[in-house]
Amino acid sequence: MINGHAHGPQEGTATCQLHMRKFHEGEEVVVEPWRATAFPIVKDLMVDRSAFDRIIESGGFITAETGGAPDANLTPIPKPVADAAMDAAACIGCGACVAACPNSAAQLFTSAKVSHLNLLPQGQAERYKRVEAMVDTMEEYFGSCTNHGECEKACPKSISIDFIALMNSEYLKAKFKNRKRLTQK
Repeated sequence: MINGHAHGPQEGTATCQLHMRKFHEGEEVVVEPWRATAFPIVKDLMVDRSAFDRIIESGGFITAETGGAPDANLTPIPKPVADAAMDAAACIGCGACVAACPNSAAQLFTSAKVSHLNLLPQGQAERYKRVEAMVDTMEEYFGSCTNHGECEKACPKSISIDFIALMNSEYLKAKFKNRKRLTQK
C-alpha cells in the first residue's frame, strides 16, 4: 500500500512501474504491507502469500497429454475468447485485490487464474475439476465476495470483475457435473 492505495495513486500501475514524479515535491510517502488475514506479515514489507500458491497448486495447470506441438494456427480460437484469456492471464498475483477488499476476498485473483486456463481449448478437459478445486481451496483462506468492486479498482492490470461472474457460473456447473458423476458410479 502506498499512501493508503494499493500500488499507489496511479490506477492500472504496479508499484514497480510507479514513478516518483507522480508524487508532489516534499510529499511524505507511506509504504506499508498488504493488510489481509490471509497474508500474515513476515517482516518489514514482506507478507506470506503462500495461500495464493495453494490455490494455484490445486488446479492452476493443464495435465492433458498433447503429444507433439501442433501448429498454433490449427486450433482456431475466436478473437474475443483469446483476448479474454489473455486479459485474465495478465494477473501478476500481487494480492492488491485481496488487500483492497473489505472482506479480504480473493475472487478476482482466483477467477483470473481459472479463466485464463478454462477459456482456451487446452483447458477444457479439466475445466470443471479445476474450478471446483481452486474455488474450494480459495474459500479455506479468504473471505467471500460481496461485489464492492474494490478489487478491480486496485488491480494494477485492470482485470475486470466480469471474470468473477464467469468463475461463479463455472463453479455452479462444476458442482452439478461433478455431483452427477459421483452418483453414476
